[in-house]
Amino acid sequence: MASNYEVMCRRMQTKFVMYDQEHMIEKFSLKHDSEYLYIKFVGRDYRINRKTGKVEWSEDSYISFTDAGYNDSMSIFDVLCCSKDGCHLSGKFCNVNNLHGTVQTGSLRPDNSIFYHQIRYMDGKTDLICYACEQLGGKKEPVGDAAYLLHPFEFLPMIIQFWNSDEDFPANLKIMWDENVLDYIHFETAQFIACHVLERIIEIMKKQ
Repeated sequence: MASNYEVMCRRMQTKFVMYDQEHMIEKFSLKHDSEYLYIKFVGRDYRINRKTGKVEWSEDSYISFTDAGYNDSMSIFDVLCCSKDGCHLSGKFCNVNNLHGTVQTGSLRPDNSIFYHQIRYMDGKTDLICYACEQLGGKKEPVGDAAYLLHPFEFLPMIIQFWNSDEDFPANLKIMWDENVLDYIHFETAQFIACHVLERIIEIMKKQ
């Protein structure tokens, strides 16, 4: 029996093919052919089937393929289908709870409650975090024990700042987005993307 995530993803695949793909291609300068649209996401090559909406990724120049998961599929669908016309970056970064268009309520949880398990794994592994971020094309930032400017999508930046725990404070993670990120994606998708970025960082760390 399909999970709720699988059902939602399949539903979005069906919706994807109803959108204007030529508009997506023009807006984001996507590589494409008659069968697929191509996009990079968190350091991997992805393709979206233009007739079915199925999303796959490859790490060997499209020789072999793996079905995309929920977070990466829905992130790609959201930016391609739902980004605003004329979306552009401000060049200023802020915490996810202070983005333009968000309403400050008690329901917005801090990053550390959402990413508790990832933070625990990363704690004390500064060199590995730096290595993983650099493998993803990250540019080192000055604030934090490990801090990098990353581009989940080539046109959409984020900053992660990580501090290891010490005798006084627990490990801490801060994720910064461009102030205009909600012109590109929904608030929930920003969390999907952040989760996927951390999972990719940990995946690379574990291979070392």
